[in-house]
Amino acid sequence: MILLDTNYLIRVLVQGSSESERIMGWVSAGEDLCTSSIAWYEFLCGPVDDAGVDLVGAIIKYRIIPYVSDHAAESSRLFNATGRKRRLRVDSMIAAAAIVSNAQLATDNGQDFGEFMAQGLQLVQ
Repeated sequence: MILLDTNYLIRVLVQGSSESERIMGWVSAGEDLCTSSIAWYEFLCGPVDDAGVDLVGAIIKYRIIPYVSDHAAESSRLFNATGRKRRLRVDSMIAAAAIVSNAQLATDNGQDFGEFMAQGLQLVQ
């Protein structure tokens, strides 16, 4: 399973972007795609219209992983293990959703998310 970060959710709407091309390739290959409720929240903050929300929702088949207590525990572990950097708070929540769900994370923010790889996060290559 591949968990899409916010930047992938946004850029799937940009025809011809590398992210939309990758996502369409994954869809064609039958890959299961999802996102976390945290990334979905960021995406919905927009700007995005209803048609964009419906399209992205259909692409991921509305597989939106809710943020639950297991994610809270994992994200706090990640946050503390990586030096309690304020800029990583939300990213630790998205990374936790991927780790707990045994999903690879698709993101263009490899610099920040890379800090979680030593803690078990797998990024899509």
